[in-house]
Amino acid sequence: MLFLESKETDPYFNLALEEYLFEHMDQTKQYFMLWQNYNTIVVGKYQNTVEEINLRFVEDHGIHVVRRLSGGGAVYHDQGNLNFTFIVDQKSAPDFNFSVFVVPIIKVLEQLGVRAEFNGRNDITIDGKKFSGNSQYAKHGRLLHHGCIMLDSNLTDVSQALKVREAKFESKSVKSVRSRVTTINAHAPKPISMEQFKTMLKKYVLQTGELEEIVLREDQLEQVYRLRDEKYATWDWTFGCSPSYSLRLERKFDAGLVTIDLNAEAGTIQDIQFHGDFFGCGDITELECAMASLRLDHNLAEHLEKLNVGYYLNGISAKDIADMLLY
Repeated sequence: MLFLESKETDPYFNLALEEYLFEHMDQTKQYFMLWQNYNTIVVGKYQNTVEEINLRFVEDHGIHVVRRLSGGGAVYHDQGNLNFTFIVDQKSAPDFNFSVFVVPIIKVLEQLGVRAEFNGRNDITIDGKKFSGNSQYAKHGRLLHHGCIMLDSNLTDVSQALKVREAKFESKSVKSVRSRVTTINAHAPKPISMEQFKTMLKKYVLQTGELEEIVLREDQLEQVYRLRDEKYATWDWTFGCSPSYSLRLERKFDAGLVTIDLNAEAGTIQDIQFHGDFFGCGDITELECAMASLRLDHNLAEHLEKLNVGYYLNGISAKDIADMLLY
């Protein structure tokens, strides 16, 4: 098995690196990769990103958001979190057998005096609390299994970043199952350092077969960075690939109550309707038509400024409506 440890903490790079290993490296080889991300929410392939994150908290705290190749729910990464990836032939784990890949984590923790269990779906738990989520992606007979391990993560940030707003979403996206979470060090007899845990994990995997460390060539790294820039770091991938959804929002302003019914596709407004007891000078349907095709991104307020929102909703600004739609 070939081993690679990423020295980057850029989530867009690390997910691009995963895909590069899976798609472009020698398909006859098996790979084991360890990596860490700076503060990041990673959403599942089939999720609606805006349903899964606390966008205000994310923006205020400089948290990255990125979509991964595999399905499942949203997870939070920080420097107290270690991520691992196995890339193997699919026959090594028929029927998406997750247990094959979580055994090393459970066995290493056993050596450290921590009793962990695989819950039979895709989580590893301690005393019924989740500290590791796992997911898989299969293509052309190859399987990518990856998971996150919360060794010493900031649980306050975890709960706040994934605390979604109260809004009535209707979509066919995969919803995250919110679980009680914990960290390994909250249960360890004595604190475990990240380097100690990584060393023990590598040692255990080495016991199961030869582990050869590899380093990518410059031309290979260039391809990874290109994939990062053209895919993983883009709004189109992380937000634009979300399934279509409908949303009802309601907010009370000094100028009146505003209710919005919205249909969005690929992160873009398809149609929108305003209701409420507000006053306006113009025909509100003019504003509704003008807002169709606007992206629900950080430039929304700027685009709404050009539409003279206050003319249609007296006393209510473009920023008010943008904040209502985004936060």
